[in-house]
Amino acid sequence: MRRAILIAGPTASGKSALALAIAARIGGVVVNADSMQVYRDLRILTARPTPDEEDSVRHLLFGHVDASVNYSVGRWLEDFRGALDALEREGATPVVAGGTGMYFKAALFGLSDIPPVPAAIREAVRARAEARPPEELHALLAGRDPETAARLRPTDPQRVLRALEVLEATGRPLASFQNARMAPLLEEASCLAFFLAPRREELYARIDARFDAMLRLGALDEVRALGARALDPALPAMRAHGAPHLLRFIGGEMSLEAAAAQGKLDTRHYAKRQFTFARHQLPSFRWIDSGETEAAIEAAARFAGS
Repeated sequence: MRRAILIAGPTASGKSALALAIAARIGGVVVNADSMQVYRDLRILTARPTPDEEDSVRHLLFGHVDASVNYSVGRWLEDFRGALDALEREGATPVVAGGTGMYFKAALFGLSDIPPVPAAIREAVRARAEARPPEELHALLAGRDPETAARLRPTDPQRVLRALEVLEATGRPLASFQNARMAPLLEEASCLAFFLAPRREELYARIDARFDAMLRLGALDEVRALGARALDPALPAMRAHGAPHLLRFIGGEMSLEAAAAQGKLDTRHYAKRQFTFARHQLPSFRWIDSGETEAAIEAAARFAGS
């Protein structure tokens, strides 16, 4: 099985900096495992590596998807497989970094083998769902597929829409596919895996400071350009942390201060969910705090050289 260094963690924990340092030390390549950093439209708001960072160390799967695309775990696995194959041929070690726990879980344990949804069905489902509130969509799913609906939050329209699409395309509940899994791309025993977990107070301060910095660096202009495209608000890129509230500010519905405060709060809530997911779904990852990054770099160097 392929060897890889995996760096997961909550948003604003310092994953990108650690991945950059490890890749520079071992001559590796940073591979993205963050569902928002795949979008080219939101470099600043999603805290993608800067152009200078991308020039200093090779990066893959960052900013390669347009915001109009409903990118999924399955699509990422396809792209990730291609990246792993290329790096294996080159003899380069992948340093996989990101905050999307489901990406790591799918790479290590496989993904439910769900048949592809035809584009026509996906578009029809989304057209019927447009402008309907998330709670109404969840209620619709609960009436047709209560088992899957019970597993999903009413405030997560993207996953609710996915369940409706699968139901429409296959006639079967999404939950019925959970036990049939595709083969994993990585094996735990062949990976060095870290979960970067700063103290909560430190992390929340970082989240707040980073959001303020994003606004200074031009995140509002990114969101304004994205909003001008009039894309489906249920698309993943349109729901990037902070984007919905900044769009409301741009539309004159709330103040910038209120939009920023809500964006920070949503990001802190997301960080809590990232901790919970890792604790239950990524048990082999070694948890480290901010003071242990140098030791992690040394461990990675030994791993890559062994």
